[in-house]
Amino acid sequence: MTVESLFPRLEALLPGVQKPIQYVGGELNSVSKEWDAVSVRWALMYPDAYEVGLPNQGVQILYEVLNERDHILAERTYSVWPDMEQMMRDSAIPQFTLDSHRPVRAFDVFGLSFSTELGYTNMLTALDLAGIPLHAVDRTDEDPIVLAGGHAAFNPEPIADFVDAAVMGDGEEIVLAISEVIREWKDEGRPGGRDEVLLRLAKSGGVYIPKFFTVDYLPDGRIQRVTPNRPGVPFRTAKHTVMDLDAWPYPKKPLVPLAETVHERFSVEIFRGCTRGCRFCQAGMITRPVRERSITTIGAMVENGLKQSGFEEVGLLSLSSADHSEIAEVAKGLGDQYEGSNVSLSLPSTRVDAFNITLANEFSRNGRRSGLTFAPEGGSDRMRKVINKMVTEEDLIRTVAAAYSHGWRQVKLYFMCGLPTETDEDVLAIADLAKKVIATGREASGRRDIRCTVSIGGFVPKPHTPFQWAAQLGSEETDARLAKLGAAIRADKNYAKAIGFRYHDGKPGIIEGLLSRGDRRIGRVIEAVWRDGGRFDGWSEHFSYDRWIECTAKALAGEPVDLAWYTTREREYAEVLPWDHLDSGLDRDWLWEDWQDSLEEDGAIEVEDCRWTPCFDCGVCPQMGTEIQIGPTGKKLLPLSVV
Repeated sequence: MTVESLFPRLEALLPGVQKPIQYVGGELNSVSKEWDAVSVRWALMYPDAYEVGLPNQGVQILYEVLNERDHILAERTYSVWPDMEQMMRDSAIPQFTLDSHRPVRAFDVFGLSFSTELGYTNMLTALDLAGIPLHAVDRTDEDPIVLAGGHAAFNPEPIADFVDAAVMGDGEEIVLAISEVIREWKDEGRPGGRDEVLLRLAKSGGVYIPKFFTVDYLPDGRIQRVTPNRPGVPFRTAKHTVMDLDAWPYPKKPLVPLAETVHERFSVEIFRGCTRGCRFCQAGMITRPVRERSITTIGAMVENGLKQSGFEEVGLLSLSSADHSEIAEVAKGLGDQYEGSNVSLSLPSTRVDAFNITLANEFSRNGRRSGLTFAPEGGSDRMRKVINKMVTEEDLIRTVAAAYSHGWRQVKLYFMCGLPTETDEDVLAIADLAKKVIATGREASGRRDIRCTVSIGGFVPKPHTPFQWAAQLGSEETDARLAKLGAAIRADKNYAKAIGFRYHDGKPGIIEGLLSRGDRRIGRVIEAVWRDGGRFDGWSEHFSYDRWIECTAKALAGEPVDLAWYTTREREYAEVLPWDHLDSGLDRDWLWEDWQDSLEEDGAIEVEDCRWTPCFDCGVCPQMGTEIQIGPTGKKLLPLSVV
């Protein structure tokens, strides 16, 4: 049965809301298919505003992969701002997709991609507006399967009450496999209803169905065990890894936004995974192993993407883009190809020890020389050893000296506050480092207009990392350390005006910590916050720490656990962690040993990058049937034509 567009009803509301263009759809390269011409229908959501959600690479890739299949339809939806939410409620207009303005509840799958846990309240808004029951147990065969993905899905337990399923890892292949299971079930006449199709997905071993697992707790609040409660459901669910990135050169037709967005460029992911082994970095740990795109595929993707989109900037993305084994050849090839054109190239993620001036010059050939960004993460050499960020002060000074002497005027440095074993001295070392950067820049360039911006975020321990057992620093302690650092930067009049200081206070990090390492009991906290008006918690102007504190206290009243139990408490090896039954490929004992190595009294033990050394037995490659895939291939970007 055809599902009609809601746009005729929606259009009347648009003059009364901010940025109405974000609800109109029809972007270049968007897809709208006939409803009755397909057998499986997906509504894909990045649970944030259009300006943040539209550029999201993950959603764009899945949107294209699904729509390339004749029997599958995929449309997009994003979070509506509070003014639009109120008007939709007043006019009884449900959550809609952007491509054809169809109601989200009519689709077979409602897939949400979470890159941050602070999007959970936006998911509840979307479910409620769509008319989908908030709790999975209350849903009927008329409701879509609510599916979580993205990095936060590696611990979906805090949202286990609200999602029917979760998938971990790369999505390209698993979304097609899920579609096939749903298609077969529908062709057979939907036998066994909703539970049957979920059971088929669970038995595949690649889709986690929370309601098919029972969690038992010990009297002190810790988890006793997590076990399947249905026959045939595997004890562990594994992540997905796409092994040949050249076979998946997406996006081929990037979406071009109608309204201003946070990134307006064509992005090419040049490799996936990272084995640098930074102990705080969840993204690096859960995306192993490293898999590079070949230089020829990168060149072809850039050429095609620019042609299909009209963008004037190309971003070469990965967790550490300069680590690609052929990055110099990629940079020179693209530089040659687009020299003299209006196309600029950027390398958004660069490690201090992988950067060189030749590379930087290739990426600024067309005259755009913006600031350079590096992430030492820790203020002192001791701290960087603890987190296995093997960058010395000497490395940083040498790099910035080269940059300033070659015409750059601004450097941005990212650090974290609240890392394990950190002291006030480690944080104050950031001020000394920033002053040395300015002094080096002035000397190298012979100029006084040198700038350095210090940007600091609070450390949040994440699942599937060596620091998953660590205690998080409290918000008051974080704020006190940052205040001391700010005072130290301002105190030296010779440097104060040359150093910009940006930081996030400790409060949002504590809530992110609650959500990232929480278990199923945190679902009632999320729901209480949402019912109290919580929306867009990733935006500082909408985030309310007091609301989260009050709702956490009420929702956990009578439980042997509280906010501090989930955040500022260190875990023991024997404790069952909420995500232990979800398999990222990483060996739990290896993670524990790496955590212990970081705490060595004589100084943390550093671990090399296994791309270039023998295997360190993290577990991923043998357990997942994967392998590291790197060059050099020896190929060149040419014969692509010079623009």
